[in-house]
Amino acid sequence: MTNPRDKSKTFPSAQDDARAAEMHVETPQTLSPSYRLAYLDRDFILQDELRAVRLQLELLKPELFLQKHNIETTIVIFGGARIPDPEGAGKMLEDAEQDLKKNPSDPALLARKARAERAAHNSRYYEEARTLTRLISEHCQCTEPKTLVVVTGGGPGIMEAANRGAHDAGAVSIGLNIVLPFEQAPNPFITPDLSFQFHYFAIRKMHFLIRSRGLVVFPGGFGTLDELFETLTLIQTHKIAPIPVILFGKDFWDRVINFQTLVEEGTISPEDLELFQYVETAGEAWEILSAFNGIPSN
Repeated sequence: MTNPRDKSKTFPSAQDDARAAEMHVETPQTLSPSYRLAYLDRDFILQDELRAVRLQLELLKPELFLQKHNIETTIVIFGGARIPDPEGAGKMLEDAEQDLKKNPSDPALLARKARAERAAHNSRYYEEARTLTRLISEHCQCTEPKTLVVVTGGGPGIMEAANRGAHDAGAVSIGLNIVLPFEQAPNPFITPDLSFQFHYFAIRKMHFLIRSRGLVVFPGGFGTLDELFETLTLIQTHKIAPIPVILFGKDFWDRVINFQTLVEEGTISPEDLELFQYVETAGEAWEILSAFNGIPSN
């Protein structure tokens, strides 16, 4: 059997060698795991001692894909996976109210109705995220290389809304999913060739920021707070160049984090409060992002 090979290259490619390795005669020696090519040996790659190699691969694979798709800069959207779209929130509230009518004093049903009311209130953030990323994508993907491409954590909620806004505009967008103990599928609005899966949170957070020219943070939970504070720390310590950090919904953030107390306690400087700013609408956020990136906002 012949083994086709690119004659313009002095050394065979890894694919050439992989094909050649499959042609060996089966003997006790060649059937041993020790005989497998290292990069084709799944058991070897997954050993604890190979963690550093897996970290490097996880950093490199998305980078090569993004280069291939000519993506130069991004806008990062963080936000909670549990914030529903308005239609879903309305259905949750309707169902909770119907069940409560059957047993008006049930504490569990009263708590469920309260959660549904809060979800309905917060569902406006879903629409704002969708509107913002549509605005970004309509203005910024007309030429090559692609600029200000929307990137999210790839999941539901605000992440879905952000990828959906780019999809509405007919633009590409990126999703950086993470392997979790419970199932998390990428949302259907991510560009398929730009949908990635990570094992390491640290490498995933690096990819969020490598090309970032702005960060918009919607209400969310532990993951959103982690991503926000890592970015603020990197800017504060000059590990990355300053970018706009936009917090969506001042009422939410004022209730969740008392930044002024950190200043009063001396744990951050007063000027650290200038690292971020608040907005209430997609239009306000777009004004900040477009001004920073030198793009007309209308």
